[in-house]
Amino acid sequence: VTFFPAMLTLPAGGSATFFCNISMENDSGSEYSLNWYKEINHSQAQKIAEISRNNPQTKTEKYLLTNHTPAFKIEILNLHQNDSGSYYCGLITFFEPDKVMESSRSHLVVTAAPEKTNATDEPEMEEGNSPNHIKAVLLGILLLAGAVILLIFGYLTITYRRGDVQKPPRENTPAEGKPPMVSVSTVDYGVLEFQRDQCTQMPSETRPVEQTEYATIIFPEEKPITPERAKKHQD
Repeated sequence: VTFFPAMLTLPAGGSATFFCNISMENDSGSEYSLNWYKEINHSQAQKIAEISRNNPQTKTEKYLLTNHTPAFKIEILNLHQNDSGSYYCGLITFFEPDKVMESSRSHLVVTAAPEKTNATDEPEMEEGNSPNHIKAVLLGILLLAGAVILLIFGYLTITYRRGDVQKPPRENTPAEGKPPMVSVSTVDYGVLEFQRDQCTQMPSETRPVEQTEYATIIFPEEKPITPERAKKHQD
């Protein structure tokens, strides 16, 4: 029975793989079982797993055993530093004089997990903060939309109020829409009397039958005095 590799050094979080080879001179279908053991500080060995000849694979939370007769593979999963120690396999045969045969020891050293670099940390931080980033973006969009709605509402309100302020004067002063009143001047008629010169009277036979006199009269800005008003003034 051989066990290899003789030495493994691996970081925590990975997995370690060992192989156990068996050789039987007269393998005529005899039954056997293969046990896996662990030693810590050369103390008493502890059985950690087992697989039989007719079992192709066995898996537990910590170990995965695969039957590739005459080789058997064991994988130690999710390594921790306390997995460090010596490992070996033991062949248990039935109906044979030597029922137990042990392999040599192989040593496993599990080191601390490598520290994550900044380049690795940054994506994790970004992934962890991605929900918060999405929330911040959505909040910003909502605030922007609210501000736009408030501006539109304020503009409509101011426009409506201006319309209300300008509307009453148009309702209260309907006369502005009508054409302006045109003042009509009045005409006062009067009788003008012309005095004739007594000395230069022409004989009736030479005087024309009708004579028309024309005069241009300019009144001051005050209202002209009609004959009726002049009579009242004399009285």
